[in-house]
Amino acid sequence: MTNADTIIATANNSALSLTDLGGLKKRASTRSSRRLLTSILRADREIELPMSFAQERLWFLEQLGLVGKAYHLPVVLRLEGELDEGALRDSVQELVRRHESLRTHFEEVDGRGVQVIDETGEVVLERVAVAEIEGEARDEQVKRLVQERILQPFDLTCGPLFRATLIQSSAKDHVLLMVMHHIVSDGWSIGVLMRELAKLYASGVEGRDSGLKPLAVQYADYAQWQRGWLTGEVLEEHLKYWRERLSGAPPVLELPSDRVRPVRSSHRGAAVPLPLSEDLSLALAGLARREDATLFMVLLAAFQVLLARLSGQTDVVVGTPTAGRTHPQTEQLIGFFVNMLPLRTRVSEELSFRQMLQSVKTTALDAYAHQDLPFEKLVAELHPERDLSKQPIIQVVCVLQTTSLELGI
Repeated sequence: MTNADTIIATANNSALSLTDLGGLKKRASTRSSRRLLTSILRADREIELPMSFAQERLWFLEQLGLVGKAYHLPVVLRLEGELDEGALRDSVQELVRRHESLRTHFEEVDGRGVQVIDETGEVVLERVAVAEIEGEARDEQVKRLVQERILQPFDLTCGPLFRATLIQSSAKDHVLLMVMHHIVSDGWSIGVLMRELAKLYASGVEGRDSGLKPLAVQYADYAQWQRGWLTGEVLEEHLKYWRERLSGAPPVLELPSDRVRPVRSSHRGAAVPLPLSEDLSLALAGLARREDATLFMVLLAAFQVLLARLSGQTDVVVGTPTAGRTHPQTEQLIGFFVNMLPLRTRVSEELSFRQMLQSVKTTALDAYAHQDLPFEKLVAELHPERDLSKQPIIQVVCVLQTTSLELGI
């Protein structure tokens, strides 16, 4: 799924500490019938390394020319105060050394894509100075430089798929821009990258060890493990659940639009903020607690009711992304793990909102218990009618984000 072609409902309130993922994992663990996860082992680097299922999908879309710049993941940091550029350069270098995904490119061998891990080499930290420009013109120039480098294309077949630029506005004002292709990273990975960068830079400035432990496995090891584990009974168990869950579901959520949908996704989107008051936010959290649900479930139920009214459909499928890191060995890795889950709800005027919420709660828990099936495997199984103007199965996404990062750089 691409953010540019979906409607995304995002709730983000720093006053609320309730995070949905933890609650769902704890509750779903009692329902899950998944086979026990085997350990991820170090793959032989002398053999061809397969892509993960998620990477395979992006590789396929890239070959068709359907991805473009929609899958560029930028990280923009404003650095104020004295900056040790040498320590920063060394920190970025160490990130690339630690995480093989940041120095991976992709090739086609016998009709299939494989991962190729490059030697560490020396990472280029591009440096651009705009200090001679004054006032608002300088800020606009920085914005233009950031935008240009975010949109600069990647070549998956030769890499690099990670690049870093340091823009100097003044002696004590810098912007660090890091851009990754989604095929080697995701939202969780950005958090890993930023936390490790903060530790590496602080330790570099102070001349001490960062305290970061060596990574026992890498993303390529996970990809090979996934290919071996998600087979046979394990695969069929998940496919059976999703086949039954989505049987007869409408292929498209027909929302009213004031424009004709283009024949091919343009990936052009926009954001429309709709802040919720503190009182309303606290009331929603209170409702979730009383109903033994999570804040995400409450918001999803309300969102699906709204979508049903707008579309005139009573059978509503909404997607939600999951971190896709159900295996503990993957939590500290940079890589493409995120997975998309379709959550189907039948909206009825005969049900109260509390009844609707309980239905959504059951749906969410069951879906998280079967989250190990990659969305691309589900699409391949269901064979939905393909339309370049729409995403298959899911056209609308609901996300709850309640975390923030505080970095000491």
